[in-house]
Amino acid sequence: MTKKSRNRPDPAFKAKVALEAVKEQQTVAELARRYGVHASQIYKWKAQFLAQAARVFDAEGESASSNGSSEREQELLQKIGELTVERDFLSNGLARRR
Repeated sequence: MTKKSRNRPDPAFKAKVALEAVKEQQTVAELARRYGVHASQIYKWKAQFLAQAARVFDAEGESASSNGSSEREQELLQKIGELTVERDFLSNGLARRR
């Protein structure tokens, strides 16, 4: 008895199939045969593709700035941590001298 492993399509493949389904140049049944996936799966991918298409344009300006800001944020958090440790060390040293 051999165990059959499931084929998990990658996001690029799903997008390709969904985009072709949106174009409607071929029927979903034809696309299902061509790509070897079930027609209901293509309908799901198409719906998901259309539902999330607007997010591409919403995040257009944010993606470039958020990437740089997250790096800056990490840098600032690291500096805060260093300064906190330094402050605690110095305050402990002063407490011993008193």
